[in-house]
Parts: sequence; C-alpha cells; structure tokens
Amino acid sequence: MLDWFQSLAHLIRALMRPRAALIAENTALRQQLIILSRRAPKHLILTRTDRLLLTALYRLFPGVLNVIHVPRPETVIRWHRIGFKALWRWKSRPRGGRPKISQEIRNLIREVSLANPLWGAPRIHGELLLLGIDVSQSTVAKYMVKRRCPPSQGWKTFLDNHAQDIAAYDFLVVPTIGFKMLYAFVVLAHNRRKILHVAVTDHPTAQWAAQQLVEAFAWGEAPKHLIRDNDAIYGAVFRAKLTALGIRDGPTALKSPWQNAYVERVIGSVRRECLDHIIILSAAHLHRVLKAYAKYYNNARTHLSLKKNAPVPRPISTSGAIKSTPHLGGLHHEYTRI
Repeated sequence: MLDWFQSLAHLIRALMRPRAALIAENTALRQQLIILSRRAPKHLILTRTDRLLLTALYRLFPGVLNVIHVPRPETVIRWHRIGFKALWRWKSRPRGGRPKISQEIRNLIREVSLANPLWGAPRIHGELLLLGIDVSQSTVAKYMVKRRCPPSQGWKTFLDNHAQDIAAYDFLVVPTIGFKMLYAFVVLAHNRRKILHVAVTDHPTAQWAAQQLVEAFAWGEAPKHLIRDNDAIYGAVFRAKLTALGIRDGPTALKSPWQNAYVERVIGSVRRECLDHIIILSAAHLHRVLKAYAKYYNNARTHLSLKKNAPVPRPISTSGAIKSTPHLGGLHHEYTRI
C-alpha cells in the first residue's frame, strides 16, 4: 500500500514540474535502469502491487509499453487480460437466484432417467412432484442423463417382456458306472427359470426329441418361441413337430452357446450340484436323479435372478420352528418353518 502512495506522490509532483526537467529526469531514470538490468537476474520477482501498477499505467497510457524494460511488454498485456477476466468473473458472480438442489435429488434424477430411457423431463418432473420433491422442470432437464441416440429399452427389459413365451432346451451327456453314455434332455422356461421337463435315453433320435416336446407342454400351454442349438438331431421331423405345436423355432448361431445361456447355466448347475457327486448306474437311475433334482431346483433352490427366491415362489415365514427337509439323499436341504 505504501508503494501506491509513493507512486501517486511522484505522479503529482511530476505534473507540477517543467517539461524540460521531466525529460531530463526520464533520461536519467532510463540510464539507471539500463545499468541495473546488466547485473539483474533473468527472472525478477515482482510483487502484486508492481503488477497492478504497471497494468493500470498500461490501461491509462498504452504507450508506456515502449519504455517498460523489466517485464516484457507481452507479459504486461497478459496481466491486463487476466485482470479483465477477473473483473468480469466478479461482475458475473451469483447474486441469489434459485437455491441449489441437494446431491441426493440430483442422484435421484439421474437414477430415474437411467432406469426409464423412454421418459423425458416432463414425465420425470411429474414423478418427483408425486414424491413431494418440488423442483422445476428445467432443473430436471439439466441433471437428467443426456443421450446421443433416440431412447430405447435395454435387452434385459426386452427379454423380460417376452420371457413368458420363451423356452429353451438342450442335451447333456452323462457317463454311467460302466462308461456307457446316456443323453439327458432338459426343457427350461425363461420367465421363472423353471425346469419343465427332463428325459433320458441312450439313443436320441429326432422322433424321440419331438415326442419330448409333446410331453413337456400341456395342451395349449406351448411357448411361442423355443431356443435351441444346431445339433443334427433337430431335423425335419423335429421342426415339423414344432410347427404343429405352433412354436417358432429359434436356433442359435454356430458355436455360440452363450446365446442359449439360461439352459446352459441350468446344465452347469445340474452337473456341479448333483451329477458330480453321484455315480449313475443306469438310464432309469439317471432319470430318477434328474427328476429329484428338478423338484428341488423348482421348489426349494433360491436364485439370484429371482431376488433369491425359487422358480415356484416360496412364502416368507417369520414364526415357528425351523424344519430341515433333505433333498437328493441329503446332498441339499430345504429349510421351512412349521
């Protein structure tokens, strides 16, 4: 602050002196500056007051750039631009206006917009009003997730809407105690991951596979779509039976078991939770084991995709003694209250 007063005093005194004396003083000051700059370091440390003073002089008298030697002229111009930005930032500072909404409401707007891609700002705003959250529609539009492409449902939503009419089936191969190969046929409903039918044979044919479809679905309860792989057993006879039952055939691409993921997952569960722990004696034995596992799988086993409930929903009970019911000879247990 003292530097400012000193500079102001020198300015007032200079205005009152004759022109010739001012010229002589400026010449002497320039010569002294030239002498000092010979021994001065390359990078001088200027205080904030020095920068403000030089910037103010440049603002009032742009011609002073021709006589400034300590900082470069472009440095003074850069200081002036920084000061101009700071001035307008100060003038544009918020002076009240709408109160900021909390982070919790922002997260809720993002969550709702992500979960409902077909909704726009008016629809989300209406839902928030019904939840007692009073924000403007423009605020909702500001914080909702922006999409580059037209809104569309996800694949999970699409499949959930059609799962009631989709079933899948596949074979699994099981060796017996005498190393004979048996073939198990599994049919699965997509909507609740329920095993609809299991069958066993040592010599699968197209006629046998077609007959299993008839046994799997009751009259008038056949699904509209059936997903399968490209095994050679699904020939003309099998496809004709699908047509007769009113089922649309849905073969997967070659070498793409992930396209029939639900039934592949069930087959993996059958192996890990049942067949890997039992030695199969015959086709009849395998059929009994698979029927017992299907009963446990449908009525007792919990699934992550079903919110940890069973394909046949189990009621939640909170009172009574806990009873343990063994399945598959005690390999698995079901716990209920009585």
